[in-house]
Amino acid sequence: MRPLSYVRAMAVEDAVERVSGDPAGAFLAGGTTEIDLIRFGLAEPDLLVDINDLPLSGIEDLPGGGLRIGALARMSDVARDGAVARRYPAVSQALLLGASQQLRNMASMGGNLCQRTRCPYFGDGISPCNKRTPGTGCSALEGINRNHAILGTSPHCIATHPSDVAVALTAFDAVVHTMGRDGDRRIPIDDFFLLPGDTPHIEHALNHGELITAIEIPAAPVAARSLYLKYRDRQSYEFALVSVCAALRVADGTIGEVRLALGGVGTKPWRARRAEERLRGAAPTTESFAEAADAELAAASVRRHNAFKAEFARRAIVRALNQVMGSTNGGRA
Repeated sequence: MRPLSYVRAMAVEDAVERVSGDPAGAFLAGGTTEIDLIRFGLAEPDLLVDINDLPLSGIEDLPGGGLRIGALARMSDVARDGAVARRYPAVSQALLLGASQQLRNMASMGGNLCQRTRCPYFGDGISPCNKRTPGTGCSALEGINRNHAILGTSPHCIATHPSDVAVALTAFDAVVHTMGRDGDRRIPIDDFFLLPGDTPHIEHALNHGELITAIEIPAAPVAARSLYLKYRDRQSYEFALVSVCAALRVADGTIGEVRLALGGVGTKPWRARRAEERLRGAAPTTESFAEAADAELAAASVRRHNAFKAEFARRAIVRALNQVMGSTNGGRA
């Protein structure tokens, strides 16, 4: 392992300057899994910049009803925040379902967004993996792929993104604020996460030396009636096989506004736009929910061990939408 230099940044500009000047291009500012990757020899940066002292942990009201969440706000603080719980209950639920209390007390919002995949072939350090070593292949394609993606896949990668809260943030059109040497940027969260395509090692839209400073959630009255459902192999501290963030607004017997995003099935937090389009103007029934789910999942690319996820996701979408509506039929379709 190469020698690792460590510095503590005391100002955002200082962090950006230190990292931008690092010729190796190694910047670890957040990323929940980064220290583990260094420890396991999966990442070998020359420079580690500690940003924990930066003043980026606030939660602020925005004009019109939105919220600005600092990149270093701890997951537990955001989950317990009254404004988050009232205006975006699905965000609070996703955070509470995302990890143990101990981890939520330590992990930051920006770090959560930048965490790497939990694909075992990426993490074992031995198997061919295009995320870890571009051009070596994807072992999951013909390997054990039960936990892998069925949406947004490519011949080069089928790993899922592990974040729960990113799914809810994607449903509500969150915006990632960054600072770099070229100034500030606002990146829509659906553009922040990248599909693998033929460059699966490039997972987000951050440039070299660019630092996440905040996450903005725009005002969305529909979000007040939202929920986050998560299905996993065990109840505690497990990543999603399928998760759903759903929100609905019904007027005069038809759906006027809908937000729907999926986790556990996509190579990035998956905004279910085909399903949303089918649902706008439709009656809020189990049948219309199922038709919308079918439309979204028509593009699914399943493999030997994860084929069950298509039907699983369909049922989860129907159940989530029925629960938002207060249905008691259990979401059966």
